[in-house]
Amino acid sequence: MTTATQFATRNDIPHHVRATMIEMLNQQLADAFTLYGLTKQAHWNVKGINFIQLHELFDSLAEGVLEYVDMIAERATALGGYARGTAAMAAQNTTLTDFPEDIVQGKQVVEVLAERYAQFGASTRAAIDNALEHGDQDTSDLMIEVSRAIDKNLWFIEAHLQG
Repeated sequence: MTTATQFATRNDIPHHVRATMIEMLNQQLADAFTLYGLTKQAHWNVKGINFIQLHELFDSLAEGVLEYVDMIAERATALGGYARGTAAMAAQNTTLTDFPEDIVQGKQVVEVLAERYAQFGASTRAAIDNALEHGDQDTSDLMIEVSRAIDKNLWFIEAHLQG
């Protein structure tokens, strides 16, 4: 990932902490934007007996992820950073594995999404710890909110694989 220029701000968080948080937030932004795309890919292409249920679930999940994309980007800019938020930037920097083009059957799509949501949940919890270690309570709070939502969404996804 390329570290972006910091803009002047009166935010009292030390420069080095803001720089670390901006870099971490841009990584989370790349992954969140990618997760949004992966979820829409599942929404558009899922097939099978539970099509409409999964199609509507995935659309709802994607809308929720998109809210966090915006919140993460805005936190990076609030710290004086540059949000690296284009699709190309996300593709260059994401840690999430792309969606396999040969997966369309409902259960397989659910398994792929469950894995990607779990990956993003783990990196989000690491971001919480990172922010706390650097004394940035606000970024930690944002990441806690994202983590709580991603865990709930993972539960909704995994419920289709359980029982």
